[in-house]
Amino acid sequence: MSTVTLRKVVYCDVCSFPPDYCEFSGKLKRCKVWLRENHPDIYVQQYGEDEDEVNAVSSKLAESSIGEEREEKLEKDLKRLETKQENREQRELAKKLSSKVVIKREARTKRKFILAISGLEVFDVDMKKLAKTFASKFATGCSVSKNAEKKEEIVIQGDVLEEVEKYIHSLLEEKGLKDVKVETIDAKKKKKAPETPAN
Repeated sequence: MSTVTLRKVVYCDVCSFPPDYCEFSGKLKRCKVWLRENHPDIYVQQYGEDEDEVNAVSSKLAESSIGEEREEKLEKDLKRLETKQENREQRELAKKLSSKVVIKREARTKRKFILAISGLEVFDVDMKKLAKTFASKFATGCSVSKNAEKKEEIVIQGDVLEEVEKYIHSLLEEKGLKDVKVETIDAKKKKKAPETPAN
């Protein structure tokens, strides 16, 4: 007959979840500080050693006096960290929303076209993966190269402007960025102007 060993489950004093689920509580930073102070072995196992901000908070807390003063300091420091994180996220979102994706269609010889898509790197899009998706989706040549501004752009062989534009809109919507501007530029080849006869 086999024996069953019972494992003792640790529950967080901040959110009452096991440490594995603290991230779903909305109080993760506070939970991390509690876990580091009360169960450093589980903390290291869960988050590693490179939590600089939480280390700074917990070392400050260790130096402060016990009781209400300590609790207030913890709350203040955690609010500061949360505000800092929220501000950073808002700045990143604002940067993304103020950016735009440019799809440029250029005419080549004998009615052939290429599309150059730039501006996607701001939205954390894997350019190489997207180029492969376009290549298989439109059965055409597709590559990633650097443009004149030294930024990555996807170059697609063929005139698939409408399909590409729709796909990019849906890709940005999946990331919660439906208000991002997608600009299309049609750079047609300039025809030579007819020569005017001299008087």
